[in-house]
Amino acid sequence: MKLLPVSCNKDCGAGCPLLAHVDDSGKIIKITDNPQGPPRSQGCIKGYNMHKALHAEDRIKTPLIRTGQRGSGQFREASWKEALDITAGMLEKIRDTYGPTSLLGMGGGGACRGVVHNTLFLPLRFFGLFGGFTLPSGSYSSAASSFVTAHTFGTRNVGLDPATLLNANLIILWGANISVTRFGCDLENYLQELKERGIPIVVIDPRKSRTVRKLATQWIPIYPGTDSAMMAAVLHVLLEERMIDRAFLEHYTNGFAELESYVCGVFDGIPKTPAWAAEICGTPQDTIRDLALRYGAAKPTALIPGLSIQRTLGGEEAYRMAFALQAATGNTGIPGGSSGGSVWGTMPRPRMPFPSFPSTSSQPSVPVCKWPDAILEGTEGGYPTDIKAIYSVGQNYLNQGSDIKKNIKAFEKVEYAICHEVIMTPTAQYCDVILPSTTFLEREDVIYSAGNHLFYSQKVVEPLYESRNDYDIFCELARRLGFYDEFSKNRSADEWLEFLLKASEVEDIEAFRLRGLYLGQDQNRVGLAEYINHPQANPLDTPSGKIELSAAASSVEGTRNHPACRITKPPPGYPLRLITPHAFARINSTEANRAWVQRLERKALWIHPDDAHKRGTADGDMVRISSPQGRMLTKAYVTGGIHTGVVCLPQGEWVRFNESGDEIGGSPNILTSTTPTLPSQGARTHSVFVEVTRA
Repeated sequence: MKLLPVSCNKDCGAGCPLLAHVDDSGKIIKITDNPQGPPRSQGCIKGYNMHKALHAEDRIKTPLIRTGQRGSGQFREASWKEALDITAGMLEKIRDTYGPTSLLGMGGGGACRGVVHNTLFLPLRFFGLFGGFTLPSGSYSSAASSFVTAHTFGTRNVGLDPATLLNANLIILWGANISVTRFGCDLENYLQELKERGIPIVVIDPRKSRTVRKLATQWIPIYPGTDSAMMAAVLHVLLEERMIDRAFLEHYTNGFAELESYVCGVFDGIPKTPAWAAEICGTPQDTIRDLALRYGAAKPTALIPGLSIQRTLGGEEAYRMAFALQAATGNTGIPGGSSGGSVWGTMPRPRMPFPSFPSTSSQPSVPVCKWPDAILEGTEGGYPTDIKAIYSVGQNYLNQGSDIKKNIKAFEKVEYAICHEVIMTPTAQYCDVILPSTTFLEREDVIYSAGNHLFYSQKVVEPLYESRNDYDIFCELARRLGFYDEFSKNRSADEWLEFLLKASEVEDIEAFRLRGLYLGQDQNRVGLAEYINHPQANPLDTPSGKIELSAAASSVEGTRNHPACRITKPPPGYPLRLITPHAFARINSTEANRAWVQRLERKALWIHPDDAHKRGTADGDMVRISSPQGRMLTKAYVTGGIHTGVVCLPQGEWVRFNESGDEIGGSPNILTSTTPTLPSQGARTHSVFVEVTRA
């Protein structure tokens, strides 16, 4: 039996240190935690089961060429030579006929944490050398938070190392479902230790999530999209009770006076009191007031927001308010505190370079949540290019993008669609050429994580069937298109890895390979600590050199200088608020088709008993969910674990339709909209309003 260190190269914030147990025949028996991992690190069910995906019967085994209508699932097998020749011909024709920027390059979640095998950066290198492309800019996950973080702090390095939370006297998880979305391989266990020590952990969430059940000492339900209103009310109480750290605000921030005037009602005559917020948030005013008093008295407090609260219309303001609350209580940049910003992947990692890629600053771009609009409307609709082809690398955009029917129309409109994929996803079904790629168990790589460490992931098996690494696929296409030397630098993937390791801060490379772990020197970092400790020597890259509470978005026309509450109410005919959180047993849509995942995930709509009763619906009934974008059928799960007026359906299930046009696979993006939150152009998938009827 061999034990080989491996690490997930998937689209979550962990990148866990794992061990593959391989028998003498070369078969993976199981995957477990690597005992050499960082303190308190632990993998999850997704990584432990990756060998099942490796050997799954439905893996794409050979290159495929479409023979039927797009979406029909009709393909024929092809040799690699034929498939690559056809793909190169498609790319060359598009470039020569319409120009390279008529190609939309989509990369991302398939393998996005590797140094060499990275489906985010490899396409940028290839498409840049191809002559250019149209870039989907921003992120479905974090566009709003990234936008306001950069404006407020002048940097995105505002996270923390989880060990610093051991200094906290209070943890507030605001829309952060840590037990599912992870945010690192060790954060959940640090929080569990704090709970066992008696440190209160408050979770603010519309539903009783896995994090509420495992970690919370108090659950505060709230309507989705109203977080900024509750935060404003908390700040109102802190002001009223003189629990504000005026000296901190004066020394380290700019513009708090404007925010204070807004919260006190000077601008609009409406004081943002707990009674005012209770009507908006559906949360009792006494609960809001009690939270504020505990918050003000418990320094240090770590307010950790989830990305969920910024995936709403007005989501930028939720993060700006969180920044302001932490600054107003003097909790920014101190051990046990936080910036109020995202903790995941927002601190410098150990020095480990990537293969470089041409700058994308000169490339035309479209907001990622608007990619189907850009295809359908083109330059006549105000977009920078007329897109004629899609090239997708490890990304299930058709399923995971908002408004699936619009996404299908976009795929149907382009002349060519090409993808690299492991299995026949909904996106792959709409492609003309499918090139089978490897999993992380079939290749060697260094994986970076959310923390101050790197993981070495060994190749456990040779690539199965006819699958190839994404890097090798691009090399062959670059050879056919005339820029192989520029793209590869005449290095194989393993030679690239060796080259990059020698340029890294890892000194004992062989020990790193065998152990599977490299720890950065400091595991107790707090974002902005250097600025807080020595502000004159370390000013922030903002106009004032301070934390900009007033000018986070002042460069954008129509946006207030101070954080404000932008609340969207349900429109007529759609009274329920739909949230679409992550599922426990899968990463977005990855592995959604697996039998073991289906057994662990309840494919049903969470609905409160009061809302179900109004609609004559009982637990287990089939219900129809409707929005202006579409409709779907699923079962009802009637539970008191969700706020009244809110329904929940985890995202990531693969889309399927019945003969009547109802979505029946369980994919809530049939209901969502591509209208973004502004000014960040971010996704608003938790500002979805629906009606539910018994089917």
